[in-house]
Amino acid sequence: MIRIPAQPRPDWQKIVEGQGFHFHTAQGQPYWNESAYYQFTSAEIDVLEAATYQLDRLCLQAVEHVLDHPDRLSQFNIPADWIDFVRASWEVDEITIYGRFDLAYDGITPPKLLEYNADTPTGLLEAAIIQWYWLKDQHPGKDQFNSIHEKLIEAWQRYKEVMPKDAPGKMMYFSSLDNLEDFMTVSYLQDTAVQAGLDARYIQCEDIGWHSARGVFTDLDENQINQILKLYPWEWLMRDSFAGHVKTSATKWMEPPWKMILSNKAILVILWELFPNHPNLLASSLAPIQGPSVRKPIHGREGANILLQTQDSTVVETGGKYAGPFVYQAYQKLPTFDGNHAVIGSWMVNGYSCGIGVREDQSLITGNLSRFVPHLFS
Repeated sequence: MIRIPAQPRPDWQKIVEGQGFHFHTAQGQPYWNESAYYQFTSAEIDVLEAATYQLDRLCLQAVEHVLDHPDRLSQFNIPADWIDFVRASWEVDEITIYGRFDLAYDGITPPKLLEYNADTPTGLLEAAIIQWYWLKDQHPGKDQFNSIHEKLIEAWQRYKEVMPKDAPGKMMYFSSLDNLEDFMTVSYLQDTAVQAGLDARYIQCEDIGWHSARGVFTDLDENQINQILKLYPWEWLMRDSFAGHVKTSATKWMEPPWKMILSNKAILVILWELFPNHPNLLASSLAPIQGPSVRKPIHGREGANILLQTQDSTVVETGGKYAGPFVYQAYQKLPTFDGNHAVIGSWMVNGYSCGIGVREDQSLITGNLSRFVPHLFS
């Protein structure tokens, strides 16, 4: 694993915008960074792929454990009246489309799980499409660990098979807040669903209605919403004013309710309890731990509200309005290249480990403005 400086494509902004990527720059600085790329060996890719499958297997066992011990759900801040809703989703094996493991990996020691983004698919467009076209333009003879796009289409084809056969039920809605990044990410997912043959429609989260007489969620034309993918975290959804209707309506939500267990950083504690000293895990606890550590909110977003203390007692803290609860995880040094600390996002789609994206920052904490850098392997 090495970082190689590169010459950006002329008019790269126009190129990526033509591919649906309109949030390539943030606060005047490139978020998409093709002035460098990360190069892996095929053996390193094999290691990342194997670790991703292993972590997925461990996480599914952890969900089973939590649901077998419902008293543990209080540690996830999941209200008691939601437990049956979550359990039912798990017991009928509601389909999951995607998830992203954030890993610390230097090409030498085994990849270590930092956290699991199991619900909202941020970083998906960059990983699936934008870095792929960069590879074709800049390094057409090289390989990239990336079949995310194909696996998404396969996932929707699989989902189509279990959708209701009646005409209204064949519609699949895709929803986000009024935010450019979220909208473009959801629009990309909508496009993959269309390619899979679904009647895929977009609706802004704020425009979803509740028809009290019919007892259904509806779009702006009063069409019933039977299936919907939301780029809107479960921890927000289950505390909204209409949350009670979510549990009682016939609407199926993507990612499914059981994924709220995995999208919560309390799962790191469960994983360490069940599989202590596993080579792909870091010691984690609900209480402060000895030695260099990272304190993370169980419902953290984009690197906010994190307190990090390294081996040399360097302390880094990010702001944010969050009072807890937290988890505590053993500190794992990130690989550093010319002052850039790199984190690997490894994607599971439709049950397959199918690609990675690399983000880097000069800060030790990966945040909302951390750059996405393309990769290849040889």
